[in-house]
Amino acid sequence: MELISGVISDQNTYKMTEKKVQKIINEVYPKIEKHYGYSKFIPECTPYVETHYNIYARHSGEPEARGEQDDCHAEFDRTDNSIVIYYPNMTSRKHIIQTLVHEYQHYLQSPSWFKRYYNMGYDYGNHPYEVQAYGEEKNWKLFN
Repeated sequence: MELISGVISDQNTYKMTEKKVQKIINEVYPKIEKHYGYSKFIPECTPYVETHYNIYARHSGEPEARGEQDDCHAEFDRTDNSIVIYYPNMTSRKHIIQTLVHEYQHYLQSPSWFKRYYNMGYDYGNHPYEVQAYGEEKNWKLFN
């Protein structure tokens, strides 16, 4: 395993270090907040951004926890109004910015309609809010 400028290389797989990911978040996230503003559903404050190793370690409290969705990039946690970035799955500055933009869209979206669409039979691939969030990722250069 080799460390080059904040990126760990292991058998042609590139993962960014937590320190490098956090540095990029600190640089670009204020621009994203300013551009998109406050949600009408959570107007008190914008989401806090935190980094974790993986979704299983975060939810179980067990640092070594692993599971089928270890490749999860991020999630918006409406319960505590946070965007959680799973830093080992970040591959580039562009990827981090796109991920922040995507998750910020979920902060802006209606929580009741988010659930309602799933109840109507939509899945992650065709859920209107996911489609919209993925579409917004194309604007990542605004925050670079």
